[in-house]
Amino acid sequence: MPPFADLFRTRARKILAIVLLAILAMVAALSILAHHAEPLLRARVIETLSTRFQSRVELADLRVSVYQGLVVSGKGLMIYGQDDPDIQRAGVQPLIGVDEFRFRAGVMSLLASPAHIGTVYIKGLQLNIPPKQDRQQFRNMGPKGGKIRFVVDQFRSDKAALIINTNRPDKLPLEFDIQNLVMKDIGPDRPLSFTAILVNPKPVGDVASKGEFGPFNPAEPRESPVRGDYTFTNADLGTLKGIGGILSSTGHYEGTLGRIVADGQTDTPNFSINISGRPVPLKTKFHAIIDGTSGDTYLQPVEATLLRTSFTATGSVVRSADPPGHHISLDVDIPGGKIEDLLRLAVRTDPPVMTGKVRLQTKLDIPPGQGDIADRLYLKGKFQVSGAHFSNEHIQSKVDALSERSQGKPKLATDDIPDNVKSQMGGGFTLKDSVLTLPDLLFQMPGTWVNLDGTYSLDGNQFDFHGHARFDAKLSNMVGGWKAILLKPVDPFFSKHGAGTEVPIKITGTKSEPHFGLDFGQKKQEAAGSGSDKAH
Repeated sequence: MPPFADLFRTRARKILAIVLLAILAMVAALSILAHHAEPLLRARVIETLSTRFQSRVELADLRVSVYQGLVVSGKGLMIYGQDDPDIQRAGVQPLIGVDEFRFRAGVMSLLASPAHIGTVYIKGLQLNIPPKQDRQQFRNMGPKGGKIRFVVDQFRSDKAALIINTNRPDKLPLEFDIQNLVMKDIGPDRPLSFTAILVNPKPVGDVASKGEFGPFNPAEPRESPVRGDYTFTNADLGTLKGIGGILSSTGHYEGTLGRIVADGQTDTPNFSINISGRPVPLKTKFHAIIDGTSGDTYLQPVEATLLRTSFTATGSVVRSADPPGHHISLDVDIPGGKIEDLLRLAVRTDPPVMTGKVRLQTKLDIPPGQGDIADRLYLKGKFQVSGAHFSNEHIQSKVDALSERSQGKPKLATDDIPDNVKSQMGGGFTLKDSVLTLPDLLFQMPGTWVNLDGTYSLDGNQFDFHGHARFDAKLSNMVGGWKAILLKPVDPFFSKHGAGTEVPIKITGTKSEPHFGLDFGQKKQEAAGSGSDKAH
């Protein structure tokens, strides 16, 4: 073998040995650096956060790894205020808590002052905002003394929670669960850019939002600016007891955390309530004022369309602690709609009991609670229906015949009776516990006036109305043949209050078997009452 070959192999072995020794030395150096860097970096993290928030900072653990690049990870980061922000929970809660965090950086960037970090990944971020009365501690937060040792371009959190606390016994803390939160342009004197997915508890769904928050006002968080756009899709209204449907919504919001002005629209193509169980399309366009620190919402107004009926609603949705939930209070106005649209949503009868034009004004109240919304719904208002036509042909034929008789035309043949006599009705109403009460219902058609007082269950299983019917014709003129001659002598007894005939009537039964008839029991009660009045 040539001498130069042995020389080449000898030199190659020496070079390889030197390289291996260099690598081992580098690994050893990095290991020593990592070992000694851990307490240094831990101190820098605590100093930076203490300086930034002027608060006590705890960091349970911090590690530096060099096997996949220089990676810093930590656990149990807590930033405390002067007072406990969450008085609802036992023990002292931090203002800011982080379960885990990690970031990757170069050795030289960590040794620089301040160190520059590209992205910090966070798991289990929790922000606790104290009750309003305890936020004085925020006034002392800010970079005073000390040094800011780190500058971060962005934070990414796969799970976060924002909790706005209260010391009012009738209010619960306002909690927001946030997924996939990304925060950029982080600094004390400029807005924070964010994208986030919020988990909405009721109705269940994800809200994707993108916008800006801040600069944060530590003295009064309510005055911190916020703006952005949101998309709410596939929200299951079935998680709210008593209603159903899949809702989608988009909108824009802007203002301060204490007064967010939101404009948007919703679309629920299959909205339903359990009483009827029949889906109908519902669309809304809204302008709302939201208190982001309490969750209370003030609607000013909502413009909605249900099938072919449009209406407006103004009012509030206020959070409650006892019982937990939301108290909804609205003023609803339907200037001109279709009564069949409302009946299709509210009652099981199919087709709806009647058709016609409707005007309605009502106060709507849904107190918080665990029961179905339909059972908690309270309405009190007034309505007017014009051009009413009953969908049940049997009922409508009786209405048609009654109209002719009440005008003194009893001898018309069945084929000569006009079809589809239009009716008018109106009055005040109260809905409570799924029972509709009508204390002064007025029903009118050609030749007939009917005043009724009674109740009607929304499931259609009960009618119970009593009142008076007044007809233009006298009683004897409402029948034909020899019956008219027999009734002539009693005409004066039934001619009252300017009517040709007035009789007490009742409507009872169910939606499938309604019963119409004279109410002789009411007549006796009136006679007894009249006698009692005379005695007095």
